[in-house]
Amino acid sequence: MSILVIQLPARDRLSVRAADAASGLRLPAELDFVLSADGRRATQVGRAAPALLPRADSVVLVLAEADVSWHRIDVPKAPPARLRAALAGVLEDTLLEDEDHLHLALGPGAAGGQPGWVAVMHRAWLAAMLAGLEQSGCMVERVVPSSLPTDAGSQAGRGHFFDTDPGVDVPPWLALAQPDGVVCLRLAGALARALQPPADISVHWTATPAAASAAERWLGAPVPVMTAAERALEAAQAPVNLRQFDLAARHRGTRALRDVGRRLQSPEWRPVRWGLAALVGVQLLGLNAWAWQQRQAVVERKEAMVQLLRSTHPGVRAVLDAPVQMERETDRLRAAAGRAGDSDLEALLAAAAAAWPDGQGPVQTLRFEGGRLTVAAPGWGEAQLGQFRERLRAAGYAAEAAEGRVTVSRRAADGKGGAA
Repeated sequence: MSILVIQLPARDRLSVRAADAASGLRLPAELDFVLSADGRRATQVGRAAPALLPRADSVVLVLAEADVSWHRIDVPKAPPARLRAALAGVLEDTLLEDEDHLHLALGPGAAGGQPGWVAVMHRAWLAAMLAGLEQSGCMVERVVPSSLPTDAGSQAGRGHFFDTDPGVDVPPWLALAQPDGVVCLRLAGALARALQPPADISVHWTATPAAASAAERWLGAPVPVMTAAERALEAAQAPVNLRQFDLAARHRGTRALRDVGRRLQSPEWRPVRWGLAALVGVQLLGLNAWAWQQRQAVVERKEAMVQLLRSTHPGVRAVLDAPVQMERETDRLRAAAGRAGDSDLEALLAAAAAAWPDGQGPVQTLRFEGGRLTVAAPGWGEAQLGQFRERLRAAGYAAEAAEGRVTVSRRAADGKGGAA
């Protein structure tokens, strides 16, 4: 699954005039990006206008170190619709701006009733960046910070030296992540030295190529080099998404289905894909084999009917419809032998006499035509007609009433009345 990591530059905090403030909420003309085919190694690194960014299965926006502040609180127990307001109430005394101007997001593993981290960002600025990217055709699924606080009680930290202006000879910045939070400050002055972790804290130090020399002089030890692209890819793996509450991505159900599809396309799920394909193939083969057997059974039964017709009625030359032809030939032989059939007058009279309604006198008139016996039924009520029909149905016959007459006929094979 390919992933596009967009590195958002730090927010301009020096804009004081209204025009400058409005321009600070516009998306930069160009953005640094990292494209990775597997989410681990960079496939393409560059800088492009938002509309010209490469396309990928997933898009992650990485915020600058200084644009996210972390606060550890006891996460309140509140329903999802009121959780954001509850977080603002708990952080009210620690926030330097009006909470309406800030975006809050829960850190990884934060749960109600337990200590957890809350990320605080500038809401209008972040919303403007996301809207600008979406207008450019780049749908951001996740927003992640460059640094996360380390696990509580882990006695481990992470320090990264970086330079925001490589062409300017100024001290680099240090982003220091520890169990007690994340701090971002310049190496100039005594504050950075005062906040340096004690010897019992194991810190993994890294630096960008431009800041590596200054970092080694400050630490007095070699510092591994990590490019901005490598750090962006590492940040994209963070188990957190700062797009929460009112900035949460829309169409969650569609996006969740798309995420499942992309996950299935990843190399880790290749055995599952092969297994599903094999299962579908086996099912298709089984269905085809079963259908072939059913077709063979139907063919064999039809052939058996044809053989039966030819053996019992040798005079039939061409077999078009074996059941109909056998019935017709049987009726012809029966008529030639002088025996009455089920649709002949004698059989219909016997059936009508056996089913005659109680209390009715003998029939006055009758008519027989085409295997249907019609008798006069003047004055018959619904109860008498129903009794007549039920008795006939038990014997395999049907009755139709119309205009004071009742027509009796042999029930067809599908259960409807009519001549056989």
